[in-house]
Amino acid sequence: MPALGKWYLHLFDVTQADLNWDNPRVREELKEIIRFWKKKGVKGFRFDVVNLISKPEQFENDASGDGRRFYTDGPHVHEYLKELTADTGIGYMITVGEMSSTSLENCIRYSDPEEKELSMCFNFHHLKVDYKDGDKWELTAPDYAGLKSLFETWQEGMLEHNGWNALFWCNHDQPRIVSRLGDTKKYWKESAKMLAACIHMLRGTPYIYQGEELGMTNAGYEDIREYRDVESMNYYQIMRQNKKTREEALEILRQRSRDNGRTPMQWNPEAYAGFSEHEPWIGLPENYRYINVEKEEQDPDSILNYYRRLTALRKEYPVIQKGDIAFLYRDQQEVFAYRRCLGGQELLALNNLSGEPVKLSEPVPMEGYQILIENYPEKEKGERLEGLRPYESIVLFHA
Repeated sequence: MPALGKWYLHLFDVTQADLNWDNPRVREELKEIIRFWKKKGVKGFRFDVVNLISKPEQFENDASGDGRRFYTDGPHVHEYLKELTADTGIGYMITVGEMSSTSLENCIRYSDPEEKELSMCFNFHHLKVDYKDGDKWELTAPDYAGLKSLFETWQEGMLEHNGWNALFWCNHDQPRIVSRLGDTKKYWKESAKMLAACIHMLRGTPYIYQGEELGMTNAGYEDIREYRDVESMNYYQIMRQNKKTREEALEILRQRSRDNGRTPMQWNPEAYAGFSEHEPWIGLPENYRYINVEKEEQDPDSILNYYRRLTALRKEYPVIQKGDIAFLYRDQQEVFAYRRCLGGQELLALNNLSGEPVKLSEPVPMEGYQILIENYPEKEKGERLEGLRPYESIVLFHA
């Protein structure tokens, strides 16, 4: 507020002033909000960018970066989360913290039950493997080796130090994963199922974002006027000022915009996908006529029914819920594979991240294994599993 000679900190939009968590009265008011919703019967909480709540005592200029190092996982963040949990009695609930640019070490502390802070953490490092030189607004092919390495580091680190992962591909701030890491044309169904299995067999708690279980795709907007997200509209202008053509800027938005994850749920092939009788706030992808709940309910081989089988398996098999994890085929960047073990149970999850067939560097002997779930029609595997078809996923179990 220049006219008054007063200023306020906002890490995000100008209308979103940061709260001063160092003020005890602010912390008490936040606790009251949680108590209000507990009385309403709410059983869990998601805390938005909660690792940014603690700021340094002195604000400094950051000539070499964007300032994140000053306020990410700040000096009192763990103290404030412990206080919030203890004073509101939410320690027995599901609490998940969205963590911006965080570290593995901090997420172990946030989610270790002995720390009494949160149940689990969202981190986003694995969703930056298709950013060119770390820039969200520059396109490049996904780095499968980097993706695998991040999963390996976080899964093994959380296991070793008693942390807990929140597992996800999609949310309201991310493009649709099948458009991003899959194939929305020739292998739409296979790639959507494979990406689901990658997450759901890992150690942690999987999250399914609305429409992900249908294989919903990016919106494919052709005009900037179809977008609603303030970030998308701002960066469109920035890209145009930086000499990108209209089509180049729109193509980046088609792949990167948060609006891709904010289109209405696709319930049926009727007007507005059955979401509303009136035109919604944002347009739908044209493919809602065949990607919708009504159609997929009727197809036993649908992506929706595949997700249902995945969630049922997690409830049935303790090895998926609580087993250790070890990664396989580390040198084959297209193969995302791991072994889960618990007591006498063993599970093998093998996934081909690419649209090309791959030959496994070490074939898998099939003796003693049963197939829990796969994303291609069943066929005789023989004595050994030699390779994987494009976007193939197969999960094997041995007791």
